[in-house]
Amino acid sequence: MRSIALALADDHPLMLAGLVDLFRSKEEFVVVATGSSAEEVLEIGLQTAPEVFIVDIMMPGNIFNTILDLMKRGCGTRFLAFSAMSKSDIAINALKAGASGYVVKGTSPQELIDAVKAVQRGEIFISRDLACKLIEHHRMASLRAAAGPPVKFSLREGQIIAMLTRGCTNRQIAVELKIGEKTVKNHMTALMQKLNVRNRLEVLIATQKLDRDELPAPRH
Repeated sequence: MRSIALALADDHPLMLAGLVDLFRSKEEFVVVATGSSAEEVLEIGLQTAPEVFIVDIMMPGNIFNTILDLMKRGCGTRFLAFSAMSKSDIAINALKAGASGYVVKGTSPQELIDAVKAVQRGEIFISRDLACKLIEHHRMASLRAAAGPPVKFSLREGQIIAMLTRGCTNRQIAVELKIGEKTVKNHMTALMQKLNVRNRLEVLIATQKLDRDELPAPRH
């Protein structure tokens, strides 16, 4: 069986050495080059054009731009992002740049080997735990898109929402915020209209379902 030409890049010498040892111990791979920065990844990609390139995305330089640049130049290499970062947005950025897979450091050697073989075949490979996060990220993004633009609250509305979660009455809210009780009622009416609900209980339930980013930060 023909060996897969593989390049490896990581700015941690021990990690890079471990990767080299792992793949050189397998007959189905041949390590053709190693690097430790985005600049070296670009040079290796242009000069060597390995079939698969495992790249640490936190190396010096912008590895995403490097992958995108090499993809535009048609080098034919398939990139496998390899990182300790397991955040869905970072993985999405790597895939958008042109990576064919994303493997989280700490995974088993066999999963990394399987990932290399998968991307070499033209498949997409995502670490299992991260794949679950990406599915949830996509699901939440779809729900937010279906719900329309996020609700915007004023600072005063945010204060009232915070006090509602503490079980405060309109009178207690008015006293603490030093405003009239009628003003509190006006704010409550505005909140019900924004949230498309009918009463203060539904206001409380609706705001508990919102993302924290949609609620104004409290003033200290």
